[in-house]
Amino acid sequence: MDTYIWVGVVIFLALAFDFINGFHDTANAIATSVSTRALSPRMAIILASMMNFIGAVMFTGVAKTIGGKIADPRILEHGVQVVVATLLGAIIWNLLTWWAGIPSSSSHALIGSLTGAVISSEGFHAINSSGFVDILKGLIFSPLIAFAIGFIVMWILKQIFAKSSPHQVNKVFRSGQILTAAFQSFTHGTNDAQKAMGIITFALVTANVQDNTDHIPLWVKISAATAMALGTSIGGWKIIKTMGTKIFKIEPINGFAADVTSASVIFTATLTKLPVSTTHVITSAILGVGSAKRFSAVKWDLAGRIVISWIITIPIAAIVAALIYRVIALFI
Repeated sequence: MDTYIWVGVVIFLALAFDFINGFHDTANAIATSVSTRALSPRMAIILASMMNFIGAVMFTGVAKTIGGKIADPRILEHGVQVVVATLLGAIIWNLLTWWAGIPSSSSHALIGSLTGAVISSEGFHAINSSGFVDILKGLIFSPLIAFAIGFIVMWILKQIFAKSSPHQVNKVFRSGQILTAAFQSFTHGTNDAQKAMGIITFALVTANVQDNTDHIPLWVKISAATAMALGTSIGGWKIIKTMGTKIFKIEPINGFAADVTSASVIFTATLTKLPVSTTHVITSAILGVGSAKRFSAVKWDLAGRIVISWIITIPIAAIVAALIYRVIALFI
């Protein structure tokens, strides 16, 4: 198959991944605001779609990290086919977890798949170990930081409003959640949409369409941002239900605290060009807020199942992508 046809397949799959990422991770941005009725589902999705698009086109640092830190695309003999296997592996895992209503990480799926496909193609030596470790640190520490900050923010709010009328507090924070949902959606776009941009750029370099991953073409930014915004407009209701109602009973003040915490952690990661799992960060922020509200209020058995899905995503996605690459290799 002609190299440019393979590149076309990559672009199609990358945009499909971003589309799926949009409806898979919509819950990240709007679950709390929908569950507290700060926003109707329809308005929440419209807001999330718009802010996701704006955030996606404004930053490129994470895309450059994904495009060049895990492996050097210039040394891969069959780099475009590696990217095809990567995207297929990530898409399969995303669809399975979406169907099950599990808020797993699209970021982990993509990074695990890329790692597995590169190893299957070239061997372990092709992986940039220092770059991979840097990315892994961000993925591991960001949810821990979000949990701690969520706990602290909620504890402070509890002290400030301890003597206030619960009805009045909920009214104020329900309005505030509109702003935090917008900020949350914006930061989601600044980090998550970048990953598909990075993968497309990775493929363009391996196909010698451009020289390096330092430049993200404008058409790549706009197409990836549009795909994610369209995906967001579909909505991921199974995951919204899990994150918005099943972890603990969220009130407006809790939703506000969780949104501010997670959006701040994600945006900080974007500014430092680190890809993080928005799913992990937001779920951890909700867990931290719930623990500050009342430790026993959190359904820790469900939280445990979510954490297990986090742990297994990278290795399973890596194995799936590695196997897919071996099948593709039979035809090249």
